[in-house]
Amino acid sequence: MSKNVIETVTFTLNDGVSREDFVAAAMAMSAWVKERPGFLARRLSCTEDGTWIEHVQWADMNAAKAAAAEIGKAPGNAGFLAAINGPTVQLMHSELEVAIG
Repeated sequence: MSKNVIETVTFTLNDGVSREDFVAAAMAMSAWVKERPGFLARRLSCTEDGTWIEHVQWADMNAAKAAAAEIGKAPGNAGFLAAINGPTVQLMHSELEVAIG
C-alpha cells in the first residue's frame, strides 16, 4: 500500500505583489487543485520574513507528480504562478509517516 505524499513548496513573492493579492490568486486556483486526481488537502502559510510555505497532501507520488506537471497549463493558475519569485522556489515530496488531527 502506498503512503500519502506531502508536497512542500517554499518561495517568496515577486516585488510589488501584495499579500492580499497573492492570497486571492491562491484561492482562485483552489478549484483546479481540488479537481486533481489524488488531491487530499492544501495549506498555505507565510512566515514573518515573507517566506511562503505550501503543503499539499496527495494520495500517492503519482498524483503529486501528475499535478505538478499540469499546474502551468491551466489558465486560471497564471496569476498565482506569476506572483512567485521563481528562483526562490524549493519543492520537495515526502512520504507521510504521522498525521494527527
